[in-house]
Amino acid sequence: MKKYKALFEKILDAREVLRGIKHVTRLDHSTTFSRMSGGNVYLKLENLQKTGSFKVRGAAYAMSQLKEAEKKAGVIAASAGNHAQGVAYAATRLGIESTIVMPVFSPVAKIQATQGYGANVILHGTTFDDALAHALKTSKDTGVTFLHPFNDENVIAGQGTIGLEILDELPDVDNVAVPLGGGGLASGISVAINYQKPEVNVYGVEAASAASMKASLEQGKPVKVEGMSTVCDGIAVKMPGKLTFRIVKDLLTDVVTVEELEVTRTLFHLLERAKLVVEPAGCVGLSAYEHGVIDIKNKNAVALLSGGNIDMSFLSRVVGKELFRLGRSVRVKGTILDRVGSMNQVLEIVAASRVSVVEIDQDRFDPDIAPNMAELRMVLEVPDESAVRRMLSMFNEAGLRFELYED
Repeated sequence: MKKYKALFEKILDAREVLRGIKHVTRLDHSTTFSRMSGGNVYLKLENLQKTGSFKVRGAAYAMSQLKEAEKKAGVIAASAGNHAQGVAYAATRLGIESTIVMPVFSPVAKIQATQGYGANVILHGTTFDDALAHALKTSKDTGVTFLHPFNDENVIAGQGTIGLEILDELPDVDNVAVPLGGGGLASGISVAINYQKPEVNVYGVEAASAASMKASLEQGKPVKVEGMSTVCDGIAVKMPGKLTFRIVKDLLTDVVTVEELEVTRTLFHLLERAKLVVEPAGCVGLSAYEHGVIDIKNKNAVALLSGGNIDMSFLSRVVGKELFRLGRSVRVKGTILDRVGSMNQVLEIVAASRVSVVEIDQDRFDPDIAPNMAELRMVLEVPDESAVRRMLSMFNEAGLRFELYED
């Protein structure tokens, strides 16, 4: 650990510099996830951090370390999400002008949030790489200071303050699971924890379909991974940095991956049981605990929830899909006589079964259905499986043929 002594000292300095700029987020014990995993699970709530993610820590500390001439020149960064908002907020707090280059297809909510924190937003290109190239060119052409999202010692030091907070609040922690994209967060936390308690296991967790760090470790050098397709956009980094790769290789216990559906199921459980809104990239560490990718039986385990900036339409789709998977929403179809009163008869049976109608559609024009009949399709919310059986039985007793179906 002597090779990282200087970086650890930067982390200690960052803790002092960041007082009043960022929150010291709490460590929240979760009975639900402890029961699911067999361990003693604590959630580090960086989703409740200022700007909604941990990124403000690294951005603020990195800017605090700039020379006066660099501060006067302003800063520029490229991001489609959390780094953008972290830089914008921190720059405004420190009185530094900021410019963020974002892909043209970035969510409107994130563009507006970044502007709301005081940044000048430039929309350029269709991918993060396009935006990054433009930011670097602008920095070179104008002299504005480029702020890297992860491959920078001061950014890493800012993120490492999370590790100090974990040990302050839970000195007997056994495991820490950290979302892993470019590696700045995992690098900072691993230095902070390993320097003080090397016996603690620190894991990096990637999305299986965007595992550039795992691929790099297997090759023994940073490699570029193409064709990423994941809901965990916040950690979908094609290639880790040279600095972060070296630290991860030296200090992390292991780098593991989780699947897309595992992540969204954890996201749903966080929302329903813990009442926490977390973005997919932010809950991969907890997902690794919940689904047994990291064994934490009888151990004190911290899962870092790194961010909560999620698109509301995406969140509604996750909830909808999970309700169907759990059998709490069902699809039912059947045929009824196409005359006054038939629909009312159906709805009376639905109500008597304690089932709620979410969506209903009547088709009178299907050529395969007799002219005096109509097909009825319903999406229903049900309290339990017995209510569905009761409803289908009541339909049958009334001479109505209805059945469950998959879309």
